[in-house]
Amino acid sequence: MALTTLTRRNALAGMGLVAAAGIIRPHGARAETSLTVVLESEVVIFDPHFTTAAITRTFGYHIFDTLFAMDGKGEIQPQMVARYETSPDRLTWTFTLRDGLKWHDGAPVTAAECVASINRWAPRDAIGRMLRAATAAMAAKDDTTFSIALKEPFPLMLQALGKANAPLPVMMPMRFASTPGDQRITVPPVGSGPFRFRADLWKSGNSMILERNPDYVPRAEPADFLAGGRAVKVDRLDLRVMPDQMTGANALIRGEIDYMQYLPFDALPLLRRARNVKLLSIGGIHQFQGNFRLNHAFPPFDDPAVRRVLWKLVDQPSILSAIGVPAEFHAAQCPSFWMCDAPLSSAAGAEAAGLDIAAAKAALKATSYAGEPVVILEVAGSISQTAAQVLAQNMKNAGFTVDEQTMDWGTVLARRVKKDGWSLFPVYSNGTDMISPLNHFYIASTCEDYPGWSCDARVPDLLKAFSRAEDQAGRKRIAEEIQKVAYELTPCVMWGQFTIPAGYRTNLSNLPQSSYPMFWDVERA
Repeated sequence: MALTTLTRRNALAGMGLVAAAGIIRPHGARAETSLTVVLESEVVIFDPHFTTAAITRTFGYHIFDTLFAMDGKGEIQPQMVARYETSPDRLTWTFTLRDGLKWHDGAPVTAAECVASINRWAPRDAIGRMLRAATAAMAAKDDTTFSIALKEPFPLMLQALGKANAPLPVMMPMRFASTPGDQRITVPPVGSGPFRFRADLWKSGNSMILERNPDYVPRAEPADFLAGGRAVKVDRLDLRVMPDQMTGANALIRGEIDYMQYLPFDALPLLRRARNVKLLSIGGIHQFQGNFRLNHAFPPFDDPAVRRVLWKLVDQPSILSAIGVPAEFHAAQCPSFWMCDAPLSSAAGAEAAGLDIAAAKAALKATSYAGEPVVILEVAGSISQTAAQVLAQNMKNAGFTVDEQTMDWGTVLARRVKKDGWSLFPVYSNGTDMISPLNHFYIASTCEDYPGWSCDARVPDLLKAFSRAEDQAGRKRIAEEIQKVAYELTPCVMWGQFTIPAGYRTNLSNLPQSSYPMFWDVERA
């Protein structure tokens, strides 16, 4: 995911941002039961099984529902499921759906549709593929109950069905769930979630309306991150598209919008002075992890020794400072592939990491590197571009030839699917996408299925062992072994763990303290 946020080189005055928060007047009254929000980008893909895009995941959690969901402690709790049980040998799992579950067209949710939804999602997801490989049979027993019979115990059953990262295992009506997973669903979606998509009011490039689902029956428990009762307290969400982040920040200060997912760092001083705006800053797994993704299929990073030189060319605090991230919004230095302040946090394998230009120069001379240009794909005006520019200068100082190429994110997406013509690109992802080896984009991928094409013969067996571990201590030990391999393999190089604060109007309450935008339970004070 890359965002079109402005770097510190851009002057606020040139963006027309309001100069004095104290004299701003509300733009005007809106319906009390409507929230106007600006998310990271426009929703263009409706199919949560099909893509890893975070914006589609956000859309998916509001329109669809999942069998299980993650709570604020990272534990998996029942969501659509009322109860479940396992056989004594742990080879049979039986799930019973809650009463009252309906699709947006009024039809009841059935167990057969849940089975079909799991079968559609699983081949497109790393942990889903492991579940599929361990499954002997999966079938509906009646309209509200289905079972999964396993070939061998699969301790991460709940973590698979309740995973919080994309592709998201949402439940779909049979007409959608029977569509092959590699065929994107493009028609207006029908889910069973707390909001309904109003296709008749959709204005592409401008706004999208999500309406409260009057038939949705939330769980009885209080909302807890993605788990618990998703009680909707507004009539509709108006998802607005902004031309740039500064325009969005200005609209938030004026009261034209109620919430903005990603605020530009340059605007934070002014936003802090705005009397009717609050900033939402979170830590741990709700932060972002920045990475430089390396292309293992194209010189010079087809040589692992050349890749490992980069560990000596990255200083996370320096990069985050260059971007303009205030100290309270980032970790000092995080060596963990699985995020810091997270269940699997570890420094295993990180001994070689740390900025040392002289050591990098000496290490580079000992490799096969012969001056090939390192082609960096950079998104113009983004914070990830600033991160890449800091790395590029360090690389030049160490003896690399660097070719920085600037483009938009769409062009990066098109370029990165080709195995030649690029060497690395900077990106950042939600921490929940990176907290486990089974959902980490660059560890759980293979030489065939994800741009960068990194793989190591040791990783699949370690991932399988991780999925079979019976407790958290066993998983943590195996995750440390995987991380040691990752530092050798260098599928990516972390450039920082940080928060991009959201902003919201002070008359909103019950807004979840998370980087995931969630608008159930939110109401006006």
